[in-house]
This record gives sequence, C-alpha cells and structure tokens, in this order.
Amino acid sequence: MTTASPRSSGLHHLELWTADLAAAEPAWDWLLTALGWRRERVEGWELGRIWRHADDSYLVLEQSEDVLGARAERRSPGMNHLALRVAGRAMLDEIRAGAARHGWKELFAARYPHAGGEDHVAWYGEDPHGIEVELVAAG
Repeated sequence: MTTASPRSSGLHHLELWTADLAAAEPAWDWLLTALGWRRERVEGWELGRIWRHADDSYLVLEQSEDVLGARAERRSPGMNHLALRVAGRAMLDEIRAGAARHGWKELFAARYPHAGGEDHVAWYGEDPHGIEVELVAAG
C-alpha cells in the first residue's frame, strides 16, 4: 500500500517589511530567539535579517525603499497578524513579562491569556511598527 505525498509541507518563509530595521530588529530578535529560532546573518545584506526555525522555515525582516508609510495597519487588506505556537502557558508568561522591555506593546492585556476565547490560550503583541504577533500555547 502506498501513501500519497502531502500536497504541501507548510510554511517555507515569511517576509516582513519594516520602515526602520534598526527600530524593529531588536524586538524581533528577542522574541524569535526566545522561542528557539536561530538568527542568520547574510554577509553584505545590511537591510535584512533572517531567523530560522528548527523545521527549516524562516522569517525575514527587511527594510526596503519600496515600503509605503511608517506603520503596518492590520485592519487593511493583507496580513492581519502572525501566529506562532509556543510550548505552553509558562512560555507565554515569560514572554509577556519581558515583552515591553524589548519593544513589544501588549494587546488585549485585560483579557490575557484568553483574549481569543476561553478555550484559546495566547499572548498578543505589536512590534514597534504595528505588526501584530499572536503566540498560542500548546495544549
């Protein structure tokens, strides 16, 4: 009996554009490395950064002269937010405790950790340029 190959294997990469890499990079570096992603430096590419996950997917943060405006607007057409899985509630609490010191603005703080509903355990934050991240606890 043969098993059919899946039609896709998930996320390959996600590229986020920023108006100011120097302002956004510290927040993303702290968050992603805290979640176990590895930072990769690309020689000669001063306006971009890459973090790679253990599953080999990666996230790119890039400053481009083609960026329009200074802030992301998640209510406009396009990406609303990025959601990542985390190991559990303890990791959410750890991220929440350090997020503000690392450039993240907490969203929906009064409803933490159930802003997405009683059966959904997550933390929501916004980077210095308005890009929203949702961290969802496993289990």
